[in-house]
This record gives sequence, structure tokens and C-alpha cells, in this order.
Amino acid sequence: MMRGLFAAIGFLTRLPVPARVFDGARSPSAQLAWYPAVGLLIGGLLWCLGWLLSGAPPLLAAALLLAGWVVLTGALHLDGLADSADAWVGGMGDRERTLAIMKDPRSGPIGVTAVVLVLLLKFAALASLPHPSAVLVVAPLLGRAALTFAFMTTPYVRSAGIGSGLVGESPLACTAALLLAVVLSVLTGWHGVRALVAALLVFAWWRWACRRRLGGMTGDTCGALTELTEMAVLVAWAL
Repeated sequence: MMRGLFAAIGFLTRLPVPARVFDGARSPSAQLAWYPAVGLLIGGLLWCLGWLLSGAPPLLAAALLLAGWVVLTGALHLDGLADSADAWVGGMGDRERTLAIMKDPRSGPIGVTAVVLVLLLKFAALASLPHPSAVLVVAPLLGRAALTFAFMTTPYVRSAGIGSGLVGESPLACTAALLLAVVLSVLTGWHGVRALVAALLVFAWWRWACRRRLGGMTGDTCGALTELTEMAVLVAWAL
């Protein structure tokens, strides 16, 4: 059980974990139910950073929080966002062309623009809020819960992709993890409820778009889902 947790931490963050958690014959899908827990861990670390920055000027605090957020996750999901944006525009509605562009490691102007806009909105939302704020926990929590929900409900279209091994996790464990994420969000009050609604709307829209264009999700579109969810939660909270 704990091996799955450490594997999820090692994959979704840059926190050091024992290399042996990735060895052996156990399926990587054992980590999927732990994704919301990893989001909670990320959020806890960000909350601590927000507490340390509580006396700093708002713009500086927001910039340092966002920088810490990116460093902690290794910009993993930002890379997926950039690839998805490039592919969505460059693919011109064609499935195979879209998938081919996603495999290109280079980022074009559309991908760079998408990353800049998402980071800008995150920064503006963080600068608009007092710190520490519960949204620092809720945003990464719902961002990783969205990944679990996506793999539970959406086909994965690359048989040899980075997320192919995540398919097949126990529905019971994943459902329990998702329910916990919902409960924790609601317990933060009306801000949390509004953030949860925003996250669900983003999930429904992006899942529909991916099913329509690709027939399912890829690792890149899942990364984009996390970034878009976090952005929506921060903006909804700040508004």
C-alpha cells in the first residue's frame, strides 16, 4: 500500500523517494488512488510556505508561492498543458495530427502562450488572497483528484504512453479517495464548494473535448487537466 503512495509522490513531485518503489512487477496503477493524497501533501507544503510569507508584500508572496509550486511539481503538468495547446491548435481537428504534435518535445508559440496565461491567472489569484489560505491546499488536492477521476472514467488512447500503466486501479480505492477530496473541499466552506463546482465544470468540458477530438485522454491532456483545474479553483476562490 505504502509503495503506491511513494510511487505517486515520486511521479507527481520532485520530493525524493526510494528508487525501489518503482521496481518489481507491481502495476503502477497502485499509485492512482493516492493521487489526491499527494495533492494534499503538496497543498500542505504550500500552506506552510504561505504561512512563512504571511508578512511579505502580496505580489512578492504570490510570486514566491507560484515559484515554489512549480519547483515542487517539476513543471510536470505545465509541460502537458503546453503540448496539449500546441496540438489542439496545430492538429486542426484531426486526431492523428493532434497526437503526433503532442509527441514533439518542442513547444510552439501557442503552448508558451497557454502556459503564460495559466501562470498569470494563478499569480493574480494568489496575489488577491491573504496567506496562508485554504485554497493552497484545495487547489492541488482537486487538481490531482481530477487525474484519478479522469483515469476512472475516460479511455487512455496511447497503449504505450506514460499513463497506460495507471489504467485498471481498484474502483473502490479510487472512489474513496475522490470522496475524501470532495469532503475536505466542502469542509472549507462556501469558497470550497464554489471551487469544487469550478473543478467539476473544467473536468466535464475538458473530458468532452478530449473524447471528441481524440477518443480519450493522453498523459499530456491529463497534465493540462490538472493545470486548468488548479487555475479554475484559484480564480473561483479569489472571485
